[in-house]
Amino acid sequence: MLPREQRLAEVPRRAPDGRGLPPVDPAARARLLTGLLRGVSRAFYLTVRVLPARLREPVGLAYLLARAADTLADTRLLPPAERLAQLLAFRAQLVEPASTEALRAIEAALTAGRALAEEKELLQQLPQAFALLESLEPGDHERIRRVVVTLTEGMAFDLTAFPREDGGGLVALKTGAELDAYTYYVAGCVGEFWTRTLVAHEPALRGWDAEALSAAGVRFGKALQLTNVLRDLPRDLRIGRCYLPEEDLLTAGLEPGDLRHPDAGARARPILAKWLNTALAHYDAAEAYTLAIPRRCARLRLAVLWPILIGLGTLERLAREPRWLDPDVRVKVSRGFVYRTMLLSLPAAPSNALLGAWMRSMRRNVKRET
Repeated sequence: MLPREQRLAEVPRRAPDGRGLPPVDPAARARLLTGLLRGVSRAFYLTVRVLPARLREPVGLAYLLARAADTLADTRLLPPAERLAQLLAFRAQLVEPASTEALRAIEAALTAGRALAEEKELLQQLPQAFALLESLEPGDHERIRRVVVTLTEGMAFDLTAFPREDGGGLVALKTGAELDAYTYYVAGCVGEFWTRTLVAHEPALRGWDAEALSAAGVRFGKALQLTNVLRDLPRDLRIGRCYLPEEDLLTAGLEPGDLRHPDAGARARPILAKWLNTALAHYDAAEAYTLAIPRRCARLRLAVLWPILIGLGTLERLAREPRWLDPDVRVKVSRGFVYRTMLLSLPAAPSNALLGAWMRSMRRNVKRET
């Protein structure tokens, strides 16, 4: 793994030279940031829509570019080595001036197979997405470029550190520090991007300590990613990826392969408890992040509050699930939980007392089940 939080994203970038990118017009913007964004992520689309209008473009575009990179890294239509090559070609378009020809070549590598309809559309729209990126003011352009390049580091790690998904092998991360670094690359860096983008565009946040809040934002992102790691562990084990550190398994007298047996859940419970508690500590920082947003900025509060409440709800269900290592057990909050949470959050958003009590209560529920 690369050194923790290495800033590969700071590679100097040459100025754009307009190599055949299509023009950006209002219709193209609408297709990208409304129709396409809603098609590839209904949940995140709701978060973007609740943001103040001036934040929707940089946040929505960053998500689309990150989702395109993730599509390249995760597709089963190509072997891992070829996926890595396409991912690096995509990253090169962020570091060097983008060209329609290169982006079309990336699209063709995937859409020649049985790609999903939404994946095809996302890749087909890459020239428009990069044209929109080039049209943004320099600060937004650089923040988006940095975060997407950093995210590709985590994706590249998955493709190089773990065996082929259908090969039957299994590899575990070595240490807790390696897992912590991984959660930075695939989500914590988004907290930095989010914070600096908010400060740049929201006048009410100009007094924020961007450095301190960026650090809290990193922990916010790590909280969400640890939630994903723990929730998805049984399915990741079946494709050769064990994100629980080998050092923890050895302490519990386990090997990575043991976790493929659902009955090992009781023996591995102390490891789950350790990382649940780590996630809860990160969610504590996420609470502080939320309450630091001025109470009058209700839209911003809702945009960060919803992922916290859904994440904590997921952890609570995971903590009380005895078959947490069974891949047939789907640990997730219901659609009703999501809608009810969103509805209840509307009147609570302006109140520090209500929000703080709500989040602390949910953390206590997870702790009680751990």
